[in-house]
Amino acid sequence: MHKILTNDEIRKILSKRFQDDTCNCLADIPSPNSLKDIERATLRIVDAIEKKEKIAIVGDYDVDGVVASVVLSEFFDDLNVAYSILIPNRFSDGYGLNPNIVKRVDANLIITVDNGISAIEAADFCNKNSIDLIITDHHEAPPTLPDAYAIVNPKQLDCNFPNSEICGAQVAWYLVANLKEKMGLKYNLGKFLDILSVAIMADMMELKDMNRVMVKKGIKNLSSSKRVPFIAIKKYFAKETLEGDDISFLIAPLINSSGRMEEAILSYEFLKSKNLEDAIVKLEYIVSLNNMRKDEEKTLFDASLKQINEDENIVIVWGEDWHEGVIGIVASRLSKKFKKPSIVFSINGEIAKASARSVGDVDILLLISMQKELLLRFGGHKNAAGLSIKKENLNKFKTSMVKLCKDISKEELEIDRDILGEIDIKSIDFKLLDIIDEFEPYGQKNQKPIFILKNVFVKEDRVIGRDKRHLKLTLSKDNYSIEALFFNYDVDVKQGDTIDILFTVFCNKFRGLATPQLLIKQVLNYF
Repeated sequence: MHKILTNDEIRKILSKRFQDDTCNCLADIPSPNSLKDIERATLRIVDAIEKKEKIAIVGDYDVDGVVASVVLSEFFDDLNVAYSILIPNRFSDGYGLNPNIVKRVDANLIITVDNGISAIEAADFCNKNSIDLIITDHHEAPPTLPDAYAIVNPKQLDCNFPNSEICGAQVAWYLVANLKEKMGLKYNLGKFLDILSVAIMADMMELKDMNRVMVKKGIKNLSSSKRVPFIAIKKYFAKETLEGDDISFLIAPLINSSGRMEEAILSYEFLKSKNLEDAIVKLEYIVSLNNMRKDEEKTLFDASLKQINEDENIVIVWGEDWHEGVIGIVASRLSKKFKKPSIVFSINGEIAKASARSVGDVDILLLISMQKELLLRFGGHKNAAGLSIKKENLNKFKTSMVKLCKDISKEELEIDRDILGEIDIKSIDFKLLDIIDEFEPYGQKNQKPIFILKNVFVKEDRVIGRDKRHLKLTLSKDNYSIEALFFNYDVDVKQGDTIDILFTVFCNKFRGLATPQLLIKQVLNYF
């Protein structure tokens, strides 16, 4: 018989996650001056502003890159500084700064946000054409850095910034903070915390120390934010408040969808909206792109299932002209469904590009790097990576990866340190919700607590959602009933079954009525 967790035990387990944090309030956040090159970058930008030089911002097409572009450009707007903005296209430009992008920019000074740390060719091109390049980024620094005027990135080996795990939008914000200081401005840096919280969570930064403090305050500011796009989202989706889960499941996917399906500049323009009616028109189009993304994702996911060999410890699938904007989401869904690392390739001509996602304790980037002689390029981190390869080497790559993963243990694949333990169904109440709320915001290194519930009876089942991919269940045990949602359900649960589940708890607010509800992560057994 497993021990049933009490509320006090749950609180004690969750509080241990932050026992080593050194940053517990906004006043504890490190100052900008420990970022290498930030002073050099700042002085060059101030000089460009004073001389009215042509300044260009080059962003990136994900949420972090779009928000970073908004932060820096809004600062320039507030100072009436002229600039141009370019956010590369995922499909025609690829990732990061390259000479072709530089050729499209008419500027004396280029400032990258959330990209550029590997832009060696672009930096050389800038130098040959008398363009000063300031790189602000947060991705892993390669052994050889670009020959840029200044590089602001906490992951540089000789950078003394105490928190290297910050996102690109935070680096851009730090640049703005240093510009404010250098220019002697009275400027409210706190006004960006709402939008920064979106970037930090969307880019899956660790929600500990300074990130936790910034996101906690940012989420608090989100609902009362005067930013027109957030007012538009609340109005469009009939929401009274915006919370942490809204960032993860609504705001971030929407902002990401334009870069995945079309042009990320659409999301940038939406986030810069000043007029509510205009913002809602832009939002409606972004919602349509997000619906297209969901349809494309389902198509590729279904196609992927036909290629799965369940005897292998890694999922590697591919297809001709699979949509590059959604292969990362498909890889994520496959890894969750099969509890194995997953790599999804899109073949375009003779080149195949892939997104990879890991599970458990498996370092997917390390595995990929062991195949580097077969690859054209790769990068990322332990949990997620990207790579490209010649089409002719795909089978060789797959064979080698399957062999490498052969000895990965079941424990390594299935380890989940976020499972707190088993609880009593009757303890799923507002007291438990209060404890869970106490340790918000949830995300990387502070995942929402996952519980186990055993031998619950399915009183009712209902398929819901636009594309009928989700289940709504009424579960019962010991004369106590509770509702549960199972998004993208992958087992055939029906009325009359008895099941064991892994789940998180959230507060469902509907028509003024608040009730605890379960979000099923996995059905462990059903009989």
